[in-house]
Amino acid sequence: MMDSQEQVLEQEQNVVENVVETAAETAEAVAEAVEAPAETAEAVAEVAEAVAEVAEAPAEEAPERKQYQSKKEVLERVREIAHGDEAPQKEEVDYLKTAFYKFHIAEREARLKAYIDGGGDPEQYQITPDELEEAFKAEMGIIKEKRQKLFKEQEQEKQDNLQKKLNIIEKIKGMITSPEEANKTFKEFKALQDEWREIKNVPAERANELWRNYQLYVEQFYDLLKLNSEAREYDFKKNLELKTKLCEAAEKLADEPDVISAFHQLQKLHQEYREIGPVSKDLREEIWNRFKAASTVINKRHQSHFDGVRAKEEENLERKTALCEKVEAIAAEENKGSGDWERHTKQIIELQSEWKTIGFAPQKMNVKIFERFRAACDDFFGRKAEYFRTLKDSFKENAEKKRALIEKAKALQDSTDWKSTSDKLINLQKEWKTIGMVPKKLGDQLWEEFLATCNKFFEARNAAGAGQRGEERDNLEKKRDVIARLKAAAEEAGEDLQKNVQKLVEEYQSIGHVPFKEKDKLYAEYHAVLDKLYKDLNISVAKRRLSKFKDNLKQVAERGENALDNERSRLMRQYEQLKQEVQTYENNLGFLNASSKKGNSLIDEMNRKVQKLKDEVQLVRDKIKAIDAENATKE
Repeated sequence: MMDSQEQVLEQEQNVVENVVETAAETAEAVAEAVEAPAETAEAVAEVAEAVAEVAEAPAEEAPERKQYQSKKEVLERVREIAHGDEAPQKEEVDYLKTAFYKFHIAEREARLKAYIDGGGDPEQYQITPDELEEAFKAEMGIIKEKRQKLFKEQEQEKQDNLQKKLNIIEKIKGMITSPEEANKTFKEFKALQDEWREIKNVPAERANELWRNYQLYVEQFYDLLKLNSEAREYDFKKNLELKTKLCEAAEKLADEPDVISAFHQLQKLHQEYREIGPVSKDLREEIWNRFKAASTVINKRHQSHFDGVRAKEEENLERKTALCEKVEAIAAEENKGSGDWERHTKQIIELQSEWKTIGFAPQKMNVKIFERFRAACDDFFGRKAEYFRTLKDSFKENAEKKRALIEKAKALQDSTDWKSTSDKLINLQKEWKTIGMVPKKLGDQLWEEFLATCNKFFEARNAAGAGQRGEERDNLEKKRDVIARLKAAAEEAGEDLQKNVQKLVEEYQSIGHVPFKEKDKLYAEYHAVLDKLYKDLNISVAKRRLSKFKDNLKQVAERGENALDNERSRLMRQYEQLKQEVQTYENNLGFLNASSKKGNSLIDEMNRKVQKLKDEVQLVRDKIKAIDAENATKE
């Protein structure tokens, strides 16, 4: 996501290199400035001041270069330079190096990202060798050797030029020793001057001294040897015309819209001005002041331009710092789910787009502010990738759990054990709800498969139970008829009432199950009628309880083969426990003091409890007898 920022950083690095190159040009400009004609000391000072302003100004933006599309294309150009006849240019070599490693780093980061996205461990990742990089390094080594060779040749050329200029100075110096031969040697002198101009670079450490000596003897030749006045005046006039044209050209540069271009054109004019010989003494200061004034206008425009550039860079730094703070704040926010991650991702991408619209920051801070912005973005997107990688693993695990439940449901879908299987499938459905999320599309598919499997069983169960439900509805009508007859019997009187009620109770108990939803309501209605009848017939509560117990014996028997035996064992334990409680209360009664009023009240209360317990003991015994009778009927 950060390729655009890397492009910006690369462009900004080119600007840094241009600044260094401009500094080198500035140093050469200083060296040439001191060679300016010695017509006036102020001339040299003004040129030095102008060059100093150049050194302080930021470098102009790098020229547009060819845009390479791949490392292979860059390597082909490097091979052309390494094995061709052209001299390697530092600017192009540096640009090719930057372009190659831009592609190289992008490819390496892409491979690392793919490795991490595929679940690889970043700490175990190993960088594989790159054949193109090895070939690139080899060709760059050849270019380096060519440049070193070229540098040595240039240094040797400077030494040769130095010797040539020293020879010219000695020749002019020799002419000064023969004033009478001045007219004869004037043409030779001019030829030496032309030869001097054609000789270019010399070692920088000797340039100032060399120029001063040359200028000294040239001035002596003109002034001390009393050259023929006509030739002298002609030379001054020609030089004045040339310098006037240079002044006019410098003054026109004030209208040049491109400030950078105007500044560089001015430097060339200064070079030409220095190469032109002197003018008459009375015009020297005037012509120089005119040229200096035109130069000052261009220099101020140039300085003003870069003051604006610096101000803009400071503003860009503030904007980029604000973006860094926003990204860092977003990265620090808690992400509770995928929605938060996507929302924050959108915000950061918008900030990255805004970053691309902002120009360079000051040179010292440009790389640092970019590294800060990229670090915050990388931190966020790294944690986002880890979250979705973990979420993906969780989705996979949850999907496997749901598939396992589907297999369990399929194993039960053809069962005819309706009650047990229903419970098991209901439990599987409950367990399904406890499993976490899976991707929606997959989740819907799994749920439909699971639901279809469960429905297959329940539909079969409902079809099988259709006949049973019809029988239960018939039983419901039969029991309602018995209850109606019991209600009618409650209104009757006679000696056969109790016998009739007992017959109806037995008939009710012989009828099978009723629909589950009607069971409780029917039971309540039935026992309400019996309670009224038993009350009317003065039947004790104990007998009613025993009767209810007997009514429920058939239901107990239906629970299983050993249900009645288990119930009898429970009642026997209850019987023994009640007997023990009766014995305990009776023992405690022997310790009470019946002489006190309080003692009598407590004894009466305990006697009532003992009697109640004894009645309960009798009821339990009757229940046990009823179970024994029920077992006897089965045998």
